[in-house]
Amino acid sequence: MTKVVLIRHGRSTANADGVLAGRMPGVGLDERGRAQAEALRVALGGVRFAAAYTSPVQRCVETAALAGFSEATAVEGLSECDYGVWTGAKLTDLVAEAMWREIQAKPSGVAFPGGEGMLEMSRRAVAAMAGIVGRHPGETVAVFSHGDPIKAILADALAIGFDEFQRLHVNPAGVSIIDYSGAKPLVLCLNAAAGGVAGLLGDTGPTLGGGDSPADG
Repeated sequence: MTKVVLIRHGRSTANADGVLAGRMPGVGLDERGRAQAEALRVALGGVRFAAAYTSPVQRCVETAALAGFSEATAVEGLSECDYGVWTGAKLTDLVAEAMWREIQAKPSGVAFPGGEGMLEMSRRAVAAMAGIVGRHPGETVAVFSHGDPIKAILADALAIGFDEFQRLHVNPAGVSIIDYSGAKPLVLCLNAAAGGVAGLLGDTGPTLGGGDSPADG
């Protein structure tokens, strides 16, 4: 059976500052994010992985390396959504924008000025996952990505439709597991935290970029 352990990157400096990082260069893990990634190394240590894949964005590459997958293969389709002109903006400012309400209500109709459409992001993330699964029949693989692509992949596996993907949430360093061995994907685990239940009960933050943890959270 093919199983995918789907992991969001640890908390980044942008997460801590409440900034929508997108594909902005130079955004790495903060101290808490590094600790989360190191905890993942322990949590994943007993699993035999056939391969590991990561978004090429810095915070994912760092998470993969600290979690024990320094040789993870970068896959462009796993990259964060290109938020265009919204990249680098404060989330507290973005929630006042009219498009924010559209993102929550019908994300399939949203395209970021100077960036990509959310449905486009979903399709290429799901296609990237299908390609990975196709290369590893009967194996278990680790995949490191970002909040919105992970939510899109989970929505596809759950067959809930992309416009409902905001009903899902993934924390920094959250772990989800999908079994692709049957006729339909089976979600075995969604947003588990290496740090335990307390980390799942915190403030989920704005629902763009996967949700973020404030510096004092």
